[in-house]
Amino acid sequence: MAKGYLCFVLHAHLPFVRHPEHEYFLEERWLYEAITETYVPLIEAFDELVEENIPFRLTFSVSPPLMTMLTDGLLQERYLRHLHKLIELAEKEVERTRGTEFHATAQMYRDRFHRIRYIFTDKYQRNILNALRKFQDLGRLEVITCAGTHGFLPLLMHQPEAVRAQVGVAVDLYAKHFGRKPQGIWLPECAYTHGIDNILKEFGIKYFFTDTHGVLFASHRPKYGIFAPIFCPSGVAVFGRDVESSKQVWSSNEGYPGDFDYREYYRDIGHDLEYGYVSPYIHPDGIRVNTGIKYFRITGKTHHKEPYRWEYALRKADMHAGNFMFNREHQIRHLCSLMDREPIIVAPYDAELFGHWWFEGPDWLKFLLRKIYYDTDIVETITPYDYLQKYPCNQVARPCPSTWGNKGYNEVWLSRENDWIYRHLHIAAMKMVELVEQNPFAGGLKHRALKQAARELLLAQSSDWAFIMYTGTMVDYAVRRTKQHIHNFLRLYEQIKNNCIDEGALRELEYRNNIFPDLNLSYYNKINPGIYKATG
Repeated sequence: MAKGYLCFVLHAHLPFVRHPEHEYFLEERWLYEAITETYVPLIEAFDELVEENIPFRLTFSVSPPLMTMLTDGLLQERYLRHLHKLIELAEKEVERTRGTEFHATAQMYRDRFHRIRYIFTDKYQRNILNALRKFQDLGRLEVITCAGTHGFLPLLMHQPEAVRAQVGVAVDLYAKHFGRKPQGIWLPECAYTHGIDNILKEFGIKYFFTDTHGVLFASHRPKYGIFAPIFCPSGVAVFGRDVESSKQVWSSNEGYPGDFDYREYYRDIGHDLEYGYVSPYIHPDGIRVNTGIKYFRITGKTHHKEPYRWEYALRKADMHAGNFMFNREHQIRHLCSLMDREPIIVAPYDAELFGHWWFEGPDWLKFLLRKIYYDTDIVETITPYDYLQKYPCNQVARPCPSTWGNKGYNEVWLSRENDWIYRHLHIAAMKMVELVEQNPFAGGLKHRALKQAARELLLAQSSDWAFIMYTGTMVDYAVRRTKQHIHNFLRLYEQIKNNCIDEGALRELEYRNNIFPDLNLSYYNKINPGIYKATG
């Protein structure tokens, strides 16, 4: 019998980037890199554990934009072309490095990319959601949802219907792909404010997560701190993030990923090798980009880097998995002396940390789950819904408005770099409610235009654009996407109001921005929101 529980939460999200009008679009590589470096390696690790009959339990959130891109035929085909080029480059690298200290690493990449192609194409028919659905059906994963386009919900609550639509379309898309309704939700950026939980309750959501202070600074002091959930007055449960376990994994300075034996992310042959050699494998315009083939380890704090040794890194990942389990054992022993129930330690991370940023992350997770099964009787993995089933009675308190962004509140998404977007988002949301209420029985072309207007609004609301503006990376793209979606929405608004819809332009938008094909417009209706009550 375990003395306490570890709740791992991996949040998988990318902004909706799909540009069929361009043969090659730089930002689409975000998806290709995530599939190659994070999603498939995690799936491979989970498959190994299933074959070994290790009964691990993890929580995995998949955002609706990512679900849509992973199941899009155009992007699947483009990803395969990307992967074939990567395999071609890896084969060339095996020959180029022959007789050098990089040869074994080149062979590792070649073999790895071939395995990824097999897993992606043959084992799961180009659809990664097939794998997640399998692991959920086997009882290994609890797959949860996220808000529609990862909108920053506290700053959208100015128009509650906008938040209701963000949640509603997410629940609908999840049910379409997983054949059931989600038990929980990852609030984008862990961003909560009062009232959001009431909307979650309408859709049958049982729980969500906040950062540590969201629970600790609740309206009533939580008896168990962050080591047990609290219930909002609405009855929706809230789980708080554990700082200690989180920092050990995500911090490149204080955590495991900064170890000198691990692979150096910032040294890639796309930047290091001669242009003529790598030019077929980078941007056609000559922009040097990461290929994913990297030959150096972190080594130290200076620019000097030593060759990467895969076997050394794996040994270090195994050691770090043991250290993480050891620390959780001590943490749980201490908590058990203070609590009258088994504590739950909630450790949430961006999924892309595992593999993309921390190359050895999927192996570290696999080693950890093995050790928890074989080497300890103190720690057991669990999901939030499992814990709520075990402990259905919890303290009631209202969480504190909070995020997991810098300084813990809204600063990242409401700064001088991005604050200009919200007046446009608020006005557009009000206009969307107006359109739906004035056209409750629209059909045909007008119904299509209304649905596309809602898609454009949802895409403009993505928190990714504000985040990119704040961090100063790819700012032009984020600004362009925000303005373009607002422009598309306003154009459709005028056409619907004036009953002069340009069907050709509408068809083009439907093709380009094809997220949420079954979008339910009633979520924008103040009078009759059409919310169904989730069962189970």
